Amino acid sequence: MSTPASATSAAPRVQWSGMTDIGRVRPNNEDAFLALTFDGHDVRYLGKIGDSSLAAGDFVFAVSDGMGGAKSGEFASRITVDRVTRLFPRAFRLAAAGMGSGFPDLLNELVAAIHHDLLQLGNSYEECAGMGATLSLGWFTPGWLYFAHVGDSRIYYLPAGGGISQLTHDHTHVGWLRREGKINEREARTHPRRNVLRAALGAGHQFVDPHIGAIEHKPGDRFLFCSDGLIDGLWDHHLEELVREPGDGSVPPAQRLVTEAVARSGRDNTTAVVVELLPPSAGSTTESAP
Repeated sequence: MSTPASATSAAPRVQWSGMTDIGRVRPNNEDAFLALTFDGHDVRYLGKIGDSSLAAGDFVFAVSDGMGGAKSGEFASRITVDRVTRLFPRAFRLAAAGMGSGFPDLLNELVAAIHHDLLQLGNSYEECAGMGATLSLGWFTPGWLYFAHVGDSRIYYLPAGGGISQLTHDHTHVGWLRREGKINEREARTHPRRNVLRAALGAGHQFVDPHIGAIEHKPGDRFLFCSDGLIDGLWDHHLEELVREPGDGSVPPAQRLVTEAVARSGRDNTTAVVVELLPPSAGSTTESAP
């Protein structure tokens, strides 16, 4: 998993935007998103909008949707993204030294740690009983995206040549029906059990079996991380249109997506993170305030 010097010198740039909105119905926002960069020593939180190079370090982007009574869902999603920051510097050091056990083991370890934390809190405090969260996380290294996923948040892949595909599997019965071709997108969106999760971090589940995978990336590719609130308002073809919309740069892609989804639905908290890979020489290192 170590990166050759030649690959590092030609590492692409990463441009990102993220946005979360409470929506028009829920009293609080149980969604959370994460954007950070890290090397073998430090983790640095990134702003909601930015542009930087993969040459200096790896990047992680994630979306988590919490669940539970009172404020515990909000707490669960923030615990989930916070735990990520503690593992990745060690993962980077192991990978760079060629001593890592491989990305599946590292991501499985991360998911298991979050699951354990949420279960312990749920068992220890009455107000946290049943607390849980989804997680859709992507770890960008030069040439590869490694991902880990539990629940019904999603990661989409939009290749440079056009089109959109869902990388992650919804951990719902309706998601299984869709993958098996038994129902179409319209039927999945209106199914009465579309929001019933078969798996989540915490939430009283004894075991968790994350969906873990990898995909090569190249300049021009885009990735979308989102909570189910975004999907409630937008069809897949709308997602592609809004992510690829050229615009003038004044409205970031994540803002376009969330604003449109809330306008069309808004029944749930709504979160999107859009990541685009750019050629090494494109742009300059810029970042908005967190």
